[in-house]
Amino acid sequence: MSNEKPCCCSAGGCCSTEPTESAELITPYDKDDRWVTGEIQTPRGSVPVVSTKLGFTDVLGAWKVRWGIGRMSYRINPGLYAIGKPDHASPVLVSANYKLTFDALRKELSGLDCWVLILDTKGINVWCAAGKGTFGTDELVYRISRTGLSEVVSHRRLVLPQLGAPGVRAHEVTKQTGFSVIYGPVRAKDIKAFLASGCRATEEMRTVKFTAWNRLVLTPVEFVAAAKTSMAVFGVMFLLNLFAARPFGLADFIAYTGAVVTGTVIAPLLLPVIPGRAFAWKGWLLGLLWTLGFAWYSGWFASGPLPLAIGYLFALPSLSAYLAMNFTGSSTYTSLSGVIKETRTAVPLIALSSIVGIVLVLIASLRA
Repeated sequence: MSNEKPCCCSAGGCCSTEPTESAELITPYDKDDRWVTGEIQTPRGSVPVVSTKLGFTDVLGAWKVRWGIGRMSYRINPGLYAIGKPDHASPVLVSANYKLTFDALRKELSGLDCWVLILDTKGINVWCAAGKGTFGTDELVYRISRTGLSEVVSHRRLVLPQLGAPGVRAHEVTKQTGFSVIYGPVRAKDIKAFLASGCRATEEMRTVKFTAWNRLVLTPVEFVAAAKTSMAVFGVMFLLNLFAARPFGLADFIAYTGAVVTGTVIAPLLLPVIPGRAFAWKGWLLGLLWTLGFAWYSGWFASGPLPLAIGYLFALPSLSAYLAMNFTGSSTYTSLSGVIKETRTAVPLIALSSIVGIVLVLIASLRA
């Protein structure tokens, strides 16, 4: 039996919090980062101490990335950080360097003394990074060595987020570093209870949920991305109106925008109640209902050019299907193999249907 203290113990601080000029900084950070409140000294070097309170810039930054503003650069330096006054026996939590993920974790750690080892996931959250391989065995092994973690703590245990499990070969980490891997709860808000219970997770802690709110918070970034692409579509419509027999007008704009909203907002919001399994099918079905309803209301079947109505019935549901399919990578309803299978099947059908629809709409507009 080992005599070392378990990772979940909270011993009195043994590391000095008084910075010294000669101490090597293990994790570089921007001196303007307000979430860094100081430094703590360890046998390996100086470690930044992180606040558990989110400031205005943190909240503003989170809002911006939710709307797709600066999302790909919203990251922190990988390395070792401190919460409170951790010592050699304090637990080590592992997370990603996507700042939204980092903030979600640190705000739940108030009152704790622990170390946070941040991996270089290229600014991607734990779940997606595990699928891409950046939250993985090699990076974890490298970061343990790079930070000199074995000199900072006396135990050999790491607490990893459960959603990072697909990317990490725990036995290989132990073999190469001597650190064993413990998988923590799904949600950061349960980490205190998890540590307090001796690193034992309840069934609730292990359950991954994908509620309506979880789905809704993902929609702004997808809607903004679709809106940016739509600017090019509207530009083409404007140019075609210069010589179109039937110019694109308000009705066309509403029809197109409705299909975008259907794919980026309505489909993910109603995901559990829409028949079928494939995201593309769910988006296509709602897109078809939207297009049928709008075409009937606008009188396109009765008095408008028939190719226009048929063309939109091909093109707009396909647009909704494609946009809804983007949510496969952020859903608990899918697996990697399922996503690949759906993509291979749906993308060719979406492309074919879109081409047919666009051709019919152009015929109706240019030869009306």
